[in-house]
Amino acid sequence: MRRRSAAWLQALLFGGLALLLAGTPEAAAQYAEGSQQSQSSSKPAEEPKPAAVPQTGPSRGVGETVVVPRQRPTRPPEPPPQPKKEEKINADQAPLFRTEVELVTISVVVQDKNGNFLPDLKQEHFRILEDGVPQKIQRMETSEAAMTVALVIEFSNLFWQFLYQTMEASYLFVQSLRPEDWVAVIAYDMRTEILQDFTRNKAAAFDALNIMRVPAFSETNLFDALSDTLSRMQDIDGKKAIVVISSGMDTFSKTRYDHLLKQVQSSDTPIYAIGTGQAVREYYDARGAMGGASQIGFLQADNQLRSFARLSGGRAYFPRFEGQFREIYSDISAALRNEYSISYSPANLTKDGKFRKIKVEIVGPDGKPLKIVDQKGKEIKYEIRAREGYTAARPVE
Repeated sequence: MRRRSAAWLQALLFGGLALLLAGTPEAAAQYAEGSQQSQSSSKPAEEPKPAAVPQTGPSRGVGETVVVPRQRPTRPPEPPPQPKKEEKINADQAPLFRTEVELVTISVVVQDKNGNFLPDLKQEHFRILEDGVPQKIQRMETSEAAMTVALVIEFSNLFWQFLYQTMEASYLFVQSLRPEDWVAVIAYDMRTEILQDFTRNKAAAFDALNIMRVPAFSETNLFDALSDTLSRMQDIDGKKAIVVISSGMDTFSKTRYDHLLKQVQSSDTPIYAIGTGQAVREYYDARGAMGGASQIGFLQADNQLRSFARLSGGRAYFPRFEGQFREIYSDISAALRNEYSISYSPANLTKDGKFRKIKVEIVGPDGKPLKIVDQKGKEIKYEIRAREGYTAARPVE
């Protein structure tokens, strides 16, 4: 009996002590831990989950390196622009605005009746009249400078039997050039073709001439060929000329004759025409094949070549024999090398698109025509060749 009472009293004391300890947080935690351990003993253990790691970007594959750009420091705000101080411009430092003075340049050749050139004339010996009004000459140049020549050759089967004569003339002309001269070889039939652009290499020019073997067309577009060549020569400075070897016939050109004449007048490139019509006429006339209509056609062709030469300040030649070509080329070369290049400022600056007529005179100190005499005191008659005028610019619309 005493043993049961002692055991009951002991259990009562331990139970009260447990109730007192349960009121503290430490006791509650220990009690909860003890209860979890007791529950875990009854359930199977679960694998622990890894702690979550914060992501800095999209997930990558295994072994892939992800580069995270550094955050750039923000720039401090720029200060507001300060007002510029007013600068005083000195009158001496002010920009100068200049206007271009229009110049008209003409090539003048002076020869006596025997074909001799007069190379010793001075600037004061020349007087330029534009529409009858004297003009102020700005400069005059005379030099043995290199010349630029465009050789334009008719290459059609209209007169194929004279092709050899034409080609022989072309070879002689290229051979007469100096090493410093420029030459271009241009052929035309129903179209214009540049066989060799401007070159100083005579061998290249000869190669271009060798291309012309058998003509394919009977059309001769002389007007188109001259118009295209004049346009190309417009931007070339210095001594220049067009040497055209042609019958003077035109059968298929788009360029009208009157339009071409205006272009020739406005150009500063002299045209030296070598007409082959004389030999053609004699060939057909000797065989009784030269009718009245054909005769008129050849005369018209010759007149066209003369007009091109006269209006541009050049010269037209009509050889009858092959042996005359060498003399003709010598005369063309001498004319280009002995020409006077004269530039003047036109007094009439009106841009009306009208034609201005030019007249060149050679005068003495008294303003009268200059008299030139030979060693025997005999007066020498001379000829002045220059273009007859130009077309003024039109107003800008």
